[in-house]
Amino acid sequence: MAKGFTLNMYPWIYIAKFSDNKWSEQYIEQPHKTPEEEASMSEEAMAELSIKRNMIPGLPLINYTSQYGMGCFEGMKAFPQPDGSLKIFRPDENGKRFKNSMEGLYMPGFPPEMFVESVKTVVRKNAELGFAPKYDKAWENDNFLSGTSVYLRPFSYTEPGIGVNISVNPWVIHITTPVGAYFSPGNSAAVTTERIRATKKGTGCLKANSNYVVSAIAKYEAIKAGYMEAVFLDAEEKTYLEEGSSANIFCYLKNGTLVTPDLGDTILPGITRKSILILAADMGIKTEERQISIDEAMNDSLEMFVSGTAAGITFLDSLTHKGKKAVFNNGKMGDVATKLLATLKGIQYGKVEDKYNWMFKV
Repeated sequence: MAKGFTLNMYPWIYIAKFSDNKWSEQYIEQPHKTPEEEASMSEEAMAELSIKRNMIPGLPLINYTSQYGMGCFEGMKAFPQPDGSLKIFRPDENGKRFKNSMEGLYMPGFPPEMFVESVKTVVRKNAELGFAPKYDKAWENDNFLSGTSVYLRPFSYTEPGIGVNISVNPWVIHITTPVGAYFSPGNSAAVTTERIRATKKGTGCLKANSNYVVSAIAKYEAIKAGYMEAVFLDAEEKTYLEEGSSANIFCYLKNGTLVTPDLGDTILPGITRKSILILAADMGIKTEERQISIDEAMNDSLEMFVSGTAAGITFLDSLTHKGKKAVFNNGKMGDVATKLLATLKGIQYGKVEDKYNWMFKV
């Protein structure tokens, strides 16, 4: 099974450049051997090959992205299907969010229709070389928690620059890698962090590179303290749930309501989040998008879980805040999270009917 994230990038990458008020595109085939040959390579040899694939000709080292975090990205997956094909989950939504993020940073926005076509094409080109996972029926036994997929990372990268500035002629690049479970099994405990992820009038609602610096620090601190996940509270009152370290958060309350923080300029509009709200409503579960205080979350939650492209739906067995610990569903994954997980993953891996037309064939 593939690990969470790896740098074993697949050979074909996509590059688009904005110049003269238009986008020009190209696909580049990076150094590679056959998938079988690469699978038999030593770790050292594979690491060396991965380094070569990570070198993209023509991209400047000194620029607004490398110096100041001026950039944005997307995370998405293509899932192997029982019939041998690959399908991408809601790339149209990623394309719209990517354009919004770029324009929120005052870059020229990348057209969503180009985004969808290019992510489909780069996955297909790699699959034609054999770089794609095959469907494994055994994944069905744990609701696809052990499943492997193709992770897509579209990102922006700016023109050369050393002074603080915005980008007017950026690149857009897509790379792909094999990916498995994001969170390691065996630890599902979360803890609130004193750190602040986002403030009002900031970039919290954009998928901006800079947002993830404090997230990485908070998650590292949580793991070092023995937890799986860090949970952020709001910047002003430090009272209300905002997000996990890199995921949206949900509370299933004792009154039968599934609550997630409402979108604002500090909350990322997660595509998995949006999908969960639709699935839950169709299951007859009452949903609410609103502020939820840490006290309400800890005292009234039957279940708590985080969601995202990487996280999928990952339950939290407990949440600790200022030394006080709340345990949910006796420390086990609850019925609501399990049902949502089985439905979402079932749609993504082609075992549950996709009545929403979320899956795009490559």
